[in-house]
Amino acid sequence: MPVVLSLNVAQKTVPVDYAQKGVTAIDKRPVEGSLRVSPPGPKGSGGSGVQGDAIGDRASHGGDHQAVYGYAREDLDHWQDELGLVLHNGQFGENLTTQGIDQTNALIGERWRVGTTLLEVSSPRIPCRTFAGHLERHGLGLSGWVKRFTQANRPGAYFRVLEAGLIAPGDEITVVHRPDHDVTVEMFFRAILTEPELLPRLLEAGDAVPPGVVELVHKRTTIKLDPERS
Repeated sequence: MPVVLSLNVAQKTVPVDYAQKGVTAIDKRPVEGSLRVSPPGPKGSGGSGVQGDAIGDRASHGGDHQAVYGYAREDLDHWQDELGLVLHNGQFGENLTTQGIDQTNALIGERWRVGTTLLEVSSPRIPCRTFAGHLERHGLGLSGWVKRFTQANRPGAYFRVLEAGLIAPGDEITVVHRPDHDVTVEMFFRAILTEPELLPRLLEAGDAVPPGVVELVHKRTTIKLDPERS
């Protein structure tokens, strides 16, 4: 049975020298009991969708289409074996550490009932300097970690909140809707980072694709096809 192993938050930002804004809230920790999960508002002004969870850089993280970040315990275990480290739930900055459900092959627009909340898969996590810096103390260089994470194709999934509610550790995860396309989290990840020829395919996921990504697809496609730019 797919479940939430832990619900993780960072209650405050921490000053660091590797984040663009000089602070980060990436190192999230498990909490006991339930927390309210709701749409936080547009990116830039809205932060995390999880009650009490801090966001260090609202221009780059948080907002309605990145309201909740999930990562599978199975993928954390993969990295534990690869890196020879002990990784606690929440260490990759995820709000939901899950077990028994495949986030990598989840479809964009797939809907999960988690507790009393309805979540919709919206995009993969894109690795950044802050993520790399967060793990650098374990002996990984900045460029080395981003490349390694990208090559592994285990990005975890961002969710938007369609129905606000409560989520607690141990809650069952039920997939209540799978859309009629084949745009997965993993395909989205490759399209953005390593296989730009896949970008037009992302539009097959319709309204579930974040507006900024739709703009990116149109921009890159226009530049490629515009004879004035050739």
